[in-house]
Amino acid sequence: MKTLVLSVMADDRPGLVKAISNVVVDHGGNWLESRFALLSGKFAGIVNVEVPAQRADALIAALDALKASGVELLVSRSGAAASAASGTEIELEIVGADHPGIVHEITELLATRGVNVEEMSSDRKAASMSGTAIFEARLRVRVPAGSDQASLRSDLEELARDLVVEVRFTEQDAKRG
Repeated sequence: MKTLVLSVMADDRPGLVKAISNVVVDHGGNWLESRFALLSGKFAGIVNVEVPAQRADALIAALDALKASGVELLVSRSGAAASAASGTEIELEIVGADHPGIVHEITELLATRGVNVEEMSSDRKAASMSGTAIFEARLRVRVPAGSDQASLRSDLEELARDLVVEVRFTEQDAKRG
């Protein structure tokens, strides 16, 4: 079996996921996992599929044919199955008045500490009473084993004060499986 990762983007319309799934199933593939979102009128996502090795090239060619219907598609052949990540999984919630640089500053601090961002979603909404722009983000990060989590937390809280945002932490299992 071969594992393929598909990056997909198209103008939003009904049937996009169906079109992709039709091609995958027609080539004996199995849809393993995916994430999709509608952003500024574009439907974008990433899909992990498994296909019999002898049918991988045909699947890729068939997916490439979707480009004629306006689907932007990038197919990457995955290497060996990912091993279970070690370290501590932490979920971060960030909320505050929107301004440029929030994501940059938070992710820069995480990267300098060797923390891997495994999943992230963010949004900008109007505050219910004032209508001012509020930035919200959720991150699932992996802190390397042996890291000083108290120091990381302190540094993030200090940065949050500087950015005038609130950061909430939720520690998950030491290993995700």
